[in-house]
Amino acid sequence: MDPIPVRHTPSDVSHAETSDGFVVRKLDKLLAGQGMIQPLHRHGFYFMLVIEKGSGEHSIDFSPYPVGDGCVFIVRPGQVHALTLATGGQGFLAQFPDDFLHKDPLKKVSKTNYYQPNANSFERILSFMKAIYWEISEKNSQYQQAIQLTLQLLFIELLRQEKSPRTTADSANIYSQERLEAFQELIADHFTEQKQVSWYARQLNLSAYQLNAITKATLDKTASAIINEYILLEAKRYVLATSSQINQISWQLGYDDVSYFIRFFKKHTGYSPEAFRVKFNEVP
Repeated sequence: MDPIPVRHTPSDVSHAETSDGFVVRKLDKLLAGQGMIQPLHRHGFYFMLVIEKGSGEHSIDFSPYPVGDGCVFIVRPGQVHALTLATGGQGFLAQFPDDFLHKDPLKKVSKTNYYQPNANSFERILSFMKAIYWEISEKNSQYQQAIQLTLQLLFIELLRQEKSPRTTADSANIYSQERLEAFQELIADHFTEQKQVSWYARQLNLSAYQLNAITKATLDKTASAIINEYILLEAKRYVLATSSQINQISWQLGYDDVSYFIRFFKKHTGYSPEAFRVKFNEVP
């Protein structure tokens, strides 16, 4: 079974400033007058790309996004992505482990992978990145805390750009959101061995009916659909980011019956896993 290529916090930190697993690079120094092509891979850390000037394409979990002036990308650990940058790009690339900041702001801001803030907002975001780069370059007293606080300000600025800002949530909505997030975390940790709604409901001290009510109210999806969506996403990651045989992928995802896995995959994508791999890799 070929693992999906995983990149951890890089040991090559040329043209970079580092501190406690936090790495920040200036894009122009990193590109050095050349373009960049990174094939599908996944990270063991958060990856944030702030594009002041540039062009290309960034595919995150198989959703393509244009790279252009004034955009921001955030990739969570475990997501797969492929990145193409043209020459002449400017901006910053930051990488940091999931324990560098408190989880709450990271979870909120990284639910969205692609941001295109307005011009004034992007100028503030860019100024935050410049301040972070200065702090990590100078390493004055308490610079780590300064970096963490500045990152939080940057995340707040990004969250303000959401197209549908949330109104003040009541306690019932907060409870439902917390249960949903706990459910999603359980799926990520246990989907290979547990695929039944009833099991997840028990872990959350809920009935299957209550869990379905929460997922319908928050995402307008059944709990079963959410489980299947996560399994399908992970299946796509393995099908496209590795050269593993389909039976190996099936076993990796917890399906002993390979034919059942193939039927499951085709039901949700319209293609068998092998046909999906061939189609995705076709040259336009």
